[in-house]
Amino acid sequence: MTSAAGNRKSRTVREETGAEAAKLAVPEMEEIIGYKLRLAQLLVFQDFIESFSELRLRPAEFSVLVLISRFPGLKQTEIAERLGIKRANFVALMDGLESRGLAERRKSERDKRSHSLHLTAEGHQFVHDMLAVWKSHEQRFVARLGGTEARDTFIELLNRLLQPSDTESSH
Repeated sequence: MTSAAGNRKSRTVREETGAEAAKLAVPEMEEIIGYKLRLAQLLVFQDFIESFSELRLRPAEFSVLVLISRFPGLKQTEIAERLGIKRANFVALMDGLESRGLAERRKSERDKRSHSLHLTAEGHQFVHDMLAVWKSHEQRFVARLGGTEARDTFIELLNRLLQPSDTESSH
């Protein structure tokens, strides 16, 4: 088969495949919400990784430190549940934060079987530094969205997606 004949055959196959997809109502990738959300997440996470590289901080660690800072004394299980982190993974994550001297587990005064989480003095300073980096990271995306009003609208739309719908209970 010549190169020209191979190209014609390839084009015919693509055209047939495209026609089949149209019959099946296969959407364009650019119209799929999940696909666009995933691309946006990858973009935000890549910027996060680059922004926080000097602090050696990953997104999950950032989230844990924010929650411990805002709600000192929460139990490990409460924070893991809020963030959707499996218990074993959360234990390893906390081990890392403890070994860096940023957070500590304390026996809960109410329930000696559980641990409450607290920032150390070094952890408080680290969170202060971390938030300065975060503000710059966040502002880049607020600017890309078109400002704080657009960000607020975007957050509201994401909140709508995250709230259970009436149809979910029937599935």
